[in-house]
Amino acid sequence: MTQPQKGVCAEPNLHAQYLLLNVVDDDSQAVRAKLSRVLDIFDHYENEHYEAMVTGMVAVGTNYWPELYPGLIPTELTPFPDMQCDDRSAPVMPCDLFIQIRADRLDICHVIGVEIVELLRIHVEMVEQVRGFRYLDGRDLNGFMYGYDNPRGMKRREIAIVDERDPDFEGGSYVHIQRYRHDLRRWFSLSERQQEQIMGMTREHNLTSTEQNSSSHCVRANAKDPESDLPGLLKQGMPYGDMSMQGLFFVSCSASAKYFKNMLHSQIFGVEEGEYDRWLDYTSAETGAAFFAPSVNFIRQQAQV
Repeated sequence: MTQPQKGVCAEPNLHAQYLLLNVVDDDSQAVRAKLSRVLDIFDHYENEHYEAMVTGMVAVGTNYWPELYPGLIPTELTPFPDMQCDDRSAPVMPCDLFIQIRADRLDICHVIGVEIVELLRIHVEMVEQVRGFRYLDGRDLNGFMYGYDNPRGMKRREIAIVDERDPDFEGGSYVHIQRYRHDLRRWFSLSERQQEQIMGMTREHNLTSTEQNSSSHCVRANAKDPESDLPGLLKQGMPYGDMSMQGLFFVSCSASAKYFKNMLHSQIFGVEEGEYDRWLDYTSAETGAAFFAPSVNFIRQQAQV
């Protein structure tokens, strides 16, 4: 049976380490073999520290995929949708590999990251590393719940995992990342009512706000599948930051790349002039990249080629 990577559908963790890497080595066979060994590292720490609830994910960038896995290409694997309207943009950051490490122990995230970077050291250069964390009861740093529409249990697989309709890549997932930087000083100068109008939900209990309108974040960032009424994206991102910079590292996993593109267009352009996602007045994307996270079976098999 095709086995998806555990990090694709994992329930929330307390800590995350995100690694973005560019490959500088032409030895694709060696890289394929070492990506399989990355899965071994995840398995080792999951077994040795089961209480840490370790999950991991390896995803390959759109431009690097044909070089690493020449031949078949996932049906909907396309470059990150570069969009801009007025002062709102979704910039692209070229990246070959995305590795997500999550656990309920920060030290375990750290040691896994160190081992992976050492394993890949001669093949890659670091583009960016971001450490994420759970904030309060699963909120973004703006005080509102994040990923509240994520389903639980097997419904997560239905949303995030490619099924038998694309048999060559069954068990894989289309992954998009963006690192958003928040302007929290401006945000917290707003009244609670103004914030709830922008987000479209109540801050305390995450109920539909009476202030919600067509420019509210929850409306513009809605990525529902009209056929199933389920969300089209499984959101796996987490807040990040220090004393000088704060934001959200956005990660979405999906059985189809179209939902992310549709959501981003809705946020940046809206449906009519002026009806864009008003939360973008207080946060801005600084990076963006598209990947495919193959199944465990695929990575293992290709490591032998």
